[in-house]
Amino acid sequence: MEWFGSTLGEINTFLYSYLLIILLVGVGLFFTFKTGFIQFRLISDMFKVITESTPRDESGKKGISSFQAFTISAASRIGTGNIAGVATAIALGGPGAIFWMWMIALIGGATSLVESTLAQVYKIKDHETGLFRGGPAYYMEKGLNKRWMGIIFAVVITFTYGFVFNAVQANTISIAFEESFGANRVVVGIIIAVITGIIVFGGLKRVVSVTQIIVPVMAVLYIIIALLVVIQNFTELPGVLALIIKSAFGLEEAFAGLLGAAIMNGIKRGLFSNEAGMGSAPNAAATASVTHPVKQGLIQTLGVFIDTLLVCTATAAIVLLSDAYLQSDAASVNLTQVSLAENLGDWAGIFLAVAVFLFAFSSIIGNYYYGETNIEFINESKIGLGIFRLFVVVFVMFGSIAKVQIVWDLADLFMAIMAIINLIAILLLWNVVKGVIHDYVVQQRQGKDPVFYKKNVPNMGDVECWGEDEKGRAN
Repeated sequence: MEWFGSTLGEINTFLYSYLLIILLVGVGLFFTFKTGFIQFRLISDMFKVITESTPRDESGKKGISSFQAFTISAASRIGTGNIAGVATAIALGGPGAIFWMWMIALIGGATSLVESTLAQVYKIKDHETGLFRGGPAYYMEKGLNKRWMGIIFAVVITFTYGFVFNAVQANTISIAFEESFGANRVVVGIIIAVITGIIVFGGLKRVVSVTQIIVPVMAVLYIIIALLVVIQNFTELPGVLALIIKSAFGLEEAFAGLLGAAIMNGIKRGLFSNEAGMGSAPNAAATASVTHPVKQGLIQTLGVFIDTLLVCTATAAIVLLSDAYLQSDAASVNLTQVSLAENLGDWAGIFLAVAVFLFAFSSIIGNYYYGETNIEFINESKIGLGIFRLFVVVFVMFGSIAKVQIVWDLADLFMAIMAIINLIAILLLWNVVKGVIHDYVVQQRQGKDPVFYKKNVPNMGDVECWGEDEKGRAN
């Protein structure tokens, strides 16, 4: 098994040191400049759109709202990447890794807007449920006329999210409960697997109802705890920020030899956490009923900022305001737990174990949905979907008892493959996105509530929705 872990590490080093860093940063900067820094320019619109009422279809029924679609993606985004991932980045790359996580989020905001806007443009109506679905596989088929590319992506994301990422989430839960309560990881795994099975066999509506409750509550509670740590150590905060920035450029003596590791781990953990450009969030973005595709693109960009600039920074403050990251061998969620306990007492470590369960379990649910919608893209078979659901439960159990490093290395590998395929696709569809964004901005400047019709932008390919009678609603 050692050779397997070693080979995974070498492949990931190549991908993240050379190929992916160029693609992520290059594509992010391309979209940032080409859209006129849209991820900063339209921040006020992000908050406005997320509270809009949901359009009704012709029968008077409401679909999934912008906020509900946002919570599905947030359920996947806000998870172990924010707690275990940040701790791992600091343990392996030093405090400077946090700076590079910030940079990936700021640049990736534009990429996230583009991919989620495309998901809205090329979404389709699921005639069995009456809901929308879509994502990269759909815009590869309908926008690029490359179904083969969509199938490859659908297979990769199904394995990545449905299996590997869910193993990561379960791994984090079991370690957290072992650290705080001395719980047997096998027993914890069985409990998580059973609960997961009950929910995923219930379908999308159950997924939505769970995530829209858990995500806001868990995020607020976790940030409150982080604020307690910051307030308690307020005078040390400027020193922590200086440490992050100095370490990011190799200027801090204690971490001078970690410049490359800081950049690589910041990018890896940043991508795992905020998912900008990876092609995952568009699957959730496509489910929303909105009047213009760009609206959901803006909401998903807000999700990137909340995830990395707020929640990940909260974890970084917890870890760096303690000496645990220098003294402990912990390199995952247990590092955050030790840091919290050092700052606030043992009760805080126990609280974090519960918070991790909420974070990670909601991520399992969000991850499952990404796999489901791509399984249906490949083949709308109830048998195939049932087998997928069964394997989701199996991988949750596997992750609960597996070694930390192998689970994270597998996640990094498949995450990189997903991102490479998706980034190529959205670059090829830039002319479509440019037209859709222009349509939104023009209407906005005219003081209108932007409404999109497919006739507004020529040469978009096979667009099923956005006809004259739709405005983003079901036929």
